Amino acid sequence: MPGLSYPISRRRFVADAGKAVAGLMVGPALLAGDLAHPVPRPGPDEPLPADLFPLGVASGDPAPDGVVLWTRLAPDRMPARTVEVRWEVAHDERFTRLAASGTAPAAPRLGHSVHVEVGGLDPHRWYFYRFLAGGEASETGRTRTAPAPGVRTVRFAFASCQNYQAGYYTAYPHLVAEDVDLVAFLGDYIYEDRRDPDALRQHDGTDEPYTLAAYRARYAHYKSDPELRRAHAAAPWVVTLDDHEVDNNWQGTGPQDPDKQTPDAFRSRRAAALQAWWEHLPLRRGALPRGPSARIFRRLTFGDLATLHVLDTRQYRSRHAGSIERANEQSRTMTGGEQERWLLDGLASSATRWNLIANQTQLASVDHEAGPGEWWEWDNWDGYRAQRRRLLERLATVANPVVITGDRHATWVSDLRPDFDRPDTPVVGAELVGSSLTSEGDPDRDGFRRKWTPIMAESPHWRYIDNRRGYFVCDLTTEGLDATLRVVDTVRAPASPIATAGRFHVAAGVRGISGVAA
Repeated sequence: MPGLSYPISRRRFVADAGKAVAGLMVGPALLAGDLAHPVPRPGPDEPLPADLFPLGVASGDPAPDGVVLWTRLAPDRMPARTVEVRWEVAHDERFTRLAASGTAPAAPRLGHSVHVEVGGLDPHRWYFYRFLAGGEASETGRTRTAPAPGVRTVRFAFASCQNYQAGYYTAYPHLVAEDVDLVAFLGDYIYEDRRDPDALRQHDGTDEPYTLAAYRARYAHYKSDPELRRAHAAAPWVVTLDDHEVDNNWQGTGPQDPDKQTPDAFRSRRAAALQAWWEHLPLRRGALPRGPSARIFRRLTFGDLATLHVLDTRQYRSRHAGSIERANEQSRTMTGGEQERWLLDGLASSATRWNLIANQTQLASVDHEAGPGEWWEWDNWDGYRAQRRRLLERLATVANPVVITGDRHATWVSDLRPDFDRPDTPVVGAELVGSSLTSEGDPDRDGFRRKWTPIMAESPHWRYIDNRRGYFVCDLTTEGLDATLRVVDTVRAPASPIATAGRFHVAAGVRGISGVAA
């Protein structure tokens, strides 16, 4: 592939990534004498324990000249002191041709996490990276910078909803093999549920997490899965959050169960949850929480090909509507006023050929009852209809808008209209709702068809539905977006075959879904 700057094929890295997770490519116990560059070591009176990098490595939020690198020192009984960690970015997997290097502090108050914002790299190029401390090296990760103007294609995947208790991460080895430039993770990275003794795999602890220590333990438990670590090490991720990183269906300052969590208690819980989220993912310093708030919504560009508008639909939203009348109130907000203005203005001023919106809950309308009855899920955009109309009306004026969404534990491919009750109104964009990676476990396909097929006949904006587990891979070019739905047979076994369930095309200059091949 053009632009590569190292003598190893991308496919070979994919094959070797699993070895890196096991510590075979670049082992976690290398001695300082084995390395080409010095490893920071503690003083003689401040020894560090072994196995400093059990949670792996990750990269994210790529720019044309750099990327965020992440790790966290998390051995048993980590000393309560700041440790200087060396980081290296190289053109080759043996780190003989360094492109950038330096040191960064791993401080106790941030869980000994390390977030390095590397600059000075070349655009649209693959690099290798690692961390060094205490005579050890982390496993090796691979990352890719964003392209400069003139790029004609970007390949990315998106996924969401990886409940550890619901099954194995059987989709991740296949996602790694897709060899994408970028992974967008759209929320529900962890689940806050307490341990279920009947679950296939069980959460840590005995209760939901409420404190920073408990949320840190939950993230470490999720990252104990080698397939998740391997997926992080294979490509940069762009992450946002949904509800389960904090509390199921939380809204702004309100928890799911306000009769059980006081405002002060939930404020403290939200602060702990957001900090642990930041500590465990490759996010920039600007996203570091201040108390119970964090600036998560942001915008990334991929040359002049695409802009990715990343939303946060939890921190600022109004409480659930509970009725159609309230859902239609003009003041009801999913994003808060500041973020809505940021989004609408950014869409209006975008100069790229495509505009992608990374969204958490479904934008297209979904009535859960066939026939004249109606049943709406207020946690989705159906509960925020006035703001949804404002957004969809803006999409009518935007170049090639496509919304990518998580949350539903099923796949919905839809045309978007400002008024879903009027199928004769113009289509303004397309939405791809991805299924879960594990959440809800193996699907009841027959039950899904019995419920949703009659409703689909009454919902002409839906173009395809499915409830199998998996992810989307998208090939974006100047001419179109080709999205492939990839699904696994099962999440109830450590490994599973994968298949293509459907292919969907969005043509540049054409509103909505141009083609469906199921």
